[in-house]
Amino acid sequence: MRSLLQSFGFLTILPVGGGREQAMGPSRAFFPLVGLALGGVLAGLDWLMDTAVPPLVVDAILVAVLLVLTRAIHTEGFLDACDGLFGGHSREDRLRILRDTHVGAFAVAGGVALLLLKWSLLVSLPLDVRWELLVLFPCLSRLGMLATMAAFPYARAEGLGTAFLEGKGWWQVVVGLAIALFAGWVLLGSGGLALAGAVVVVSLALGWWMSRMLGGMTGDTYGAVNELAEVAALLMGILAVYFWPTLFFAPLWV
Repeated sequence: MRSLLQSFGFLTILPVGGGREQAMGPSRAFFPLVGLALGGVLAGLDWLMDTAVPPLVVDAILVAVLLVLTRAIHTEGFLDACDGLFGGHSREDRLRILRDTHVGAFAVAGGVALLLLKWSLLVSLPLDVRWELLVLFPCLSRLGMLATMAAFPYARAEGLGTAFLEGKGWWQVVVGLAIALFAGWVLLGSGGLALAGAVVVVSLALGWWMSRMLGGMTGDTYGAVNELAEVAALLMGILAVYFWPTLFFAPLWV
């Protein structure tokens, strides 16, 4: 229970979980569950505003709500990663830029592109699976973040991400994977399982590239993986509906 609350307290705006005096590695197991909760809030708001607010405005509100609910912690990491990965010319230089509190041109351009992508993908969600994808995509992105935490070393001896190194173990990956796969199966049948696998592959590819550039992962790159995995989950979900509707998207209750 403590680990569950720590996961919600770290990844959301909820004031639960206490401080970091306890090992936070076990809380990684519940990252996908936190994503499911966030997705449930988005789907609920989407349903409430369905007939009262124009669709384009609804999707803009959903993007803003996700930023607020997560304290923009992942988006901030993405912005820093844009500056560090594209603005540095060596491993040491990139790590130094990641520490810089100032926002550079790469961060501004990346942030604008990210928010536009998320909004346009939400606008483009097919109506027959809109609710399911709204619930599922934050869950799968956090599974992707968990996968990179397990697969790649940490680049620094200190930093935000080191809180999750103490008490870490492969059982957390198994639990997180089970939560995400079960959610995908219930919501989208075989399509949900395929989408989960695809998001993990994309996340690991991103983690490999970032680790190659930095010598490992950092708290900022974990956030960047989450943001890009959200985009990937929405994009691949939309493409799957259009190109493989019967093969991939058969919800459990059909």
